[in-house]
Amino acid sequence: MMQSIEGLGENFKFLVLEVSNQLSSTREFLGAPTHELFDKIVSRDDYIDNLKNIIENKCFSTIHREKNLTKHAINQIRSAQIICVNLERIADFCVNIVRQVGYFRDPGFLNRFGYREMIDHILECLALIQPSREKADLSGALTICRSEFELDRMYKTNFDHIMAELRTGLHVEDLITALFIIRYLERIGDSLLNVGEALIFAIIGEKIKIEQFQALQQTLSKSGIDASSLAGIDFQSIWGSRSGCRISRVSAKDQPLDPAQGSIFKEGNLRKIRREKENIESWASVYPGLGPKVFSYHEDGENASMLVEFLSGCTLDEVLLTADEEVIENAWFVLRETLSDIWRSTRVEAPAPGNFMRQLRSRMDSVLQVHPGFRRRSRRMEATSILSSDELIEACVGLEAELPAPSTVFTHGDFNMNNVVYNHSKQRIHFIDLYRSMRGDVLQDVSVFLVSNFRVPVLTPEIRVRLNTMITRMHDFAAQWAGEHGDATFQARLCLALARSFYTSTRFELNHGFAEEMYLRALYLLDKILRHKGRPWESFELPLDVLYY
Repeated sequence: MMQSIEGLGENFKFLVLEVSNQLSSTREFLGAPTHELFDKIVSRDDYIDNLKNIIENKCFSTIHREKNLTKHAINQIRSAQIICVNLERIADFCVNIVRQVGYFRDPGFLNRFGYREMIDHILECLALIQPSREKADLSGALTICRSEFELDRMYKTNFDHIMAELRTGLHVEDLITALFIIRYLERIGDSLLNVGEALIFAIIGEKIKIEQFQALQQTLSKSGIDASSLAGIDFQSIWGSRSGCRISRVSAKDQPLDPAQGSIFKEGNLRKIRREKENIESWASVYPGLGPKVFSYHEDGENASMLVEFLSGCTLDEVLLTADEEVIENAWFVLRETLSDIWRSTRVEAPAPGNFMRQLRSRMDSVLQVHPGFRRRSRRMEATSILSSDELIEACVGLEAELPAPSTVFTHGDFNMNNVVYNHSKQRIHFIDLYRSMRGDVLQDVSVFLVSNFRVPVLTPEIRVRLNTMITRMHDFAAQWAGEHGDATFQARLCLALARSFYTSTRFELNHGFAEEMYLRALYLLDKILRHKGRPWESFELPLDVLYY
């Protein structure tokens, strides 16, 4: 692809060559500094900067101008742009290094440390860039990535040597200058890591860090798949995760386009991935087939990864937005029956303390980062005092202690519509993203589901009717369940749960007007329930119009 863009491939080769020459000249200068060589290195930096700018301009203009570029072609161009930026940065480090030499009392002082080995290793990696790109050589790309770890190791050896000599109190200025030079060489390793990851992106078509790539290899290997090269693996990012986990779909490249095939690869924080694995296993014992199967699991330091079953179907929000009425009716029927089974089979009749206000309080910082104005100040209007939002939440924390749930069920924990998968052909409901699953109040899931319908940012009348109908159905179903099981404080607890969900959902909504709607509804609900304090909670009535936009 790069060769088909006028001059891009040629300029890219020149850039790699020039940066390699710049580093070789730097190595020569450190061994025997001369004014002529210094001037050559510094002046050559401008040429490298120009080459980088030319490549960047060609990359951006091509993507903007060419309307029929394939995804692979775009990935190649994006990869080239990332690599050229990091190559130019390596050249800048070379200039910084040679400028440090002027601070030595004795330029030969640096020979006491292993800088040559570091430069030689960098040159070996630079020589791999062009062939790895031309041949889509994953092994070469990985070698470049791993150079960062090797340069870190070399830096640590030199650093310890320098620190030991500094303790003697001798040659302090020269030692500090040497440390600066060794540090610049170590920073080149960071740029090489970026180059290697950009090459992996060009080869497999997805941005993935080396740690994630290694975790994918290890996880696939544990599941019995040959992952030595990943040449036959199609790796496709399918959704983002607010928890910081990498979630991607993995399948064989030669498989037919069957949505039932493939697996889901998840990589991230050890605690979160381990918790999700445990929850998937818990769901398998509670309600087999509801969640995905775990094919393999791998832990590595503070991170973990797992390969899980890809559950075919559409998420419930996709169903509401795109399906016909018959499919929506079926989806609701299957969801209702599934929830009935889960709640009935996992219900334990024992009081459980409420936790909605504590959840709200714990997420306030995230809300205010996105919407700093969503913090009401206290004020007074004639004889009436209006609590600040902080005071209101604290008052409701105390109030919630009077409203324990009479029973608990096993909850999804993050029961948004996009975490519910409906398979129409099999008439099955599946749950995904089970990190937060736990035993708790049924209203944990009900409230999240209701607000996930409300906050869909589609305002066309036909779609809002569908969303509002789903809201009504879920509310009425949950209210009927509460009535059948003697849950007299259902409406009061739902008020707190909805306030939590409305308020915390604003941190995911950048449309300020729409976010403010949810913020104001949350305050309204909190004010309303606080005014009811002192009267029987069984008599509290939730204002249902707050559920509809």
